[in-house]
Amino acid sequence: MQRRSFIASTAAAATALAAPAIFAQGGKPTPLKFTLDFRINGQTAPFFLAESKGYYRDEGLDVAIDTGAGSVASITRVASGVYQVGLGDISSLIEFNAQNPGTPVVQAVYQYYNRAPFVIIGRKDRGINGDFRSLQGKKVAAAAVESTRRAWPMVARKQGMQGDAFQWQTTDFSARDNVMVRGDVDAATYFHDSAVSLFARMKPEELSVLKYADAGVSLYGNAILASSNLIAQNPKVVAAFLRATNRAIVETFANPGPSIAAMRQREPILDDKVERERWAITAQYVGAADVASHGLGDIRKLTLEQQVDEVAEVFGLKRKPSADAIFNGSMLPARGERTIKA
Repeated sequence: MQRRSFIASTAAAATALAAPAIFAQGGKPTPLKFTLDFRINGQTAPFFLAESKGYYRDEGLDVAIDTGAGSVASITRVASGVYQVGLGDISSLIEFNAQNPGTPVVQAVYQYYNRAPFVIIGRKDRGINGDFRSLQGKKVAAAAVESTRRAWPMVARKQGMQGDAFQWQTTDFSARDNVMVRGDVDAATYFHDSAVSLFARMKPEELSVLKYADAGVSLYGNAILASSNLIAQNPKVVAAFLRATNRAIVETFANPGPSIAAMRQREPILDDKVERERWAITAQYVGAADVASHGLGDIRKLTLEQQVDEVAEVFGLKRKPSADAIFNGSMLPARGERTIKA
């Protein structure tokens, strides 16, 4: 959720219902560039299942899936037009749209993480227990710009703590596990599902996992984003992408094995067992409690409005975008198709 200036372009937003497969001129699949939020791993395995099983092609799409450079960068990639769709952080999108008033350049169209998987993981031998207050006076590793770090003031307010209750130690993502294992820091920020690499090096019973979701902060996490140009000019393409992706997500909940196998076709070096564990954690946030009432991919408008209020206050935004400007659910698959099967 980096605070920065963006160059906005204008585009008219449009709504549309789901439609049959769409092909480009000449009957060829419509090319679509999709950026992940980060590296390829079990967190995003369903997208590779949709690719490998031909779900995108069945919908008339030729989807190129690229690795990302962070959930903030995904927003700028889509806003620039280099990518038409991406996976990016909702709080960052709120800030982006607040800084770029007018017709939204980027909107969320499918809520992937129904709750943000933000956690701080601390070493018990450093006195960190299940209470956020045990972090006071500690050293906490985090990347310079990342969603978990930037959302901390929201948790601090809910917990009655000062925003500077502990000392941040800026650490590259790739070095975070190392500084934890060596004991250079007392704790570190993670997407919960990205912490499986740490769990492989330290015993889980040696660690305390402090979940933002348990701190009284209801935050939506990364969502599928689409450019407003694409939404306005070809909403059927967005709907087709969401149908194929949602189909794969539902199947992954039922049986993650094929999705992990599909993901490992792109990254064979990854360990099957580790990535299954990663997806098991991811699933807790993708299929959070709200999904039972409205299905995968959708939101509660009031919850998003509260998140807009939190982000605006914590980041000192001069204006607050509407929930409708942030999330466009008009292209979601039918409710019955977005149900997690038992």
